This record gives sequence, C-alpha cells and structure tokens, in this order.
Amino acid sequence: MSELKDAVSLDSRLEAAAQVARSAGYTPYILGDSLEGESRDVAKVLGAITRQVVQHGQPFQPPCVLLSGGETTVTLRGPGRGGRNVEFLLALGLALTDGARVYALAGDTDGVDGAEEIAGALLTPDTLARAWALGMNPRNFLDNNDAHTFFQRLGDSVITGPTLTNVNDFRAIVIG
Repeated sequence: MSELKDAVSLDSRLEAAAQVARSAGYTPYILGDSLEGESRDVAKVLGAITRQVVQHGQPFQPPCVLLSGGETTVTLRGPGRGGRNVEFLLALGLALTDGARVYALAGDTDGVDGAEEIAGALLTPDTLARAWALGMNPRNFLDNNDAHTFFQRLGDSVITGPTLTNVNDFRAIVIG
C-alpha cells in the first residue's frame, strides 16, 4: 500500500512541477513517474528526445520542460563517488554534446543521492565546457562513477539536507 501512496505522491509532485513550468512560460511534458534502468541508458534515451526537440521541434516544441521520475540504477565500474542522479546528469551532458538551450536537474527526493548527502546536481549549457577549462575530462568521471566529484568541483551540486521523505528520484530537462 505504501508503494501506491509513494507513486501517487511522486505523480502529484510531477504535476506540481508542471504547474511551475507553465507559470514560467514553458510547456511541461510528464514522461512518466516510474522510469527505470541504468542511469546512463535512461540519459541516452532522454538525451535523444532532447536533441530531437532542440534540432527539429519534435515531438515537442520548445520552450518546454521534460519531467520524469523513477529510480534508475548504476553498475559500478570505478572507484568514484556518485549516485544515480548525478550519473544520469553527467551521461545526459555527454549525450547532448552541444547543450545549447538545455538545463537539467536530477535529484533524490530524500536529499541523498547514493551514499552522499547531496540530493543531485544541475546541468547547464556550459557544464562540459567549464569542466574542460578546469582540465576535467567528463568521460573519465563517468567511467569512474565519480559524478559527485565532477559536479562538486563545478559548484553545481544540489544540497537540500534531509527532506524526511523519499518518494522517488526527480528529473527535469528544460529546453529553451
């Protein structure tokens, strides 16, 4: 029963985020509240949709916000510090390559992504360029499951503190 309650709670949070997007002049699209799979794979799929929107205005016209929830997973390959949300964002940045007009936020609703007391992070159009300017190779951080270190060095971590709730992960991709 609590699983049903949590799903309803996340759905209402996605609806609330959609209302915020509308009030800011963006058309929201809720892609689902139970997206699962490897963080990198989910990022590739959402990255492909985002590129299609940016380049061709399909299947949605910008400005829009793609909203989703659900818990992804990470297969550990390296010794880094990273959770599923920051790994999703780093993989999304690499999938977009040219992040013009795209911002993204991903985080865990309880305020802890993986084993870190960091809820998630923010991806901006210049995230990869700023990383390269600091001598950071984004692919190396992804390969080592070290996305927390990546976003912390850029100052783009999202730290909420404990929220005392855990309905699911939350993702928003804003396309200008």
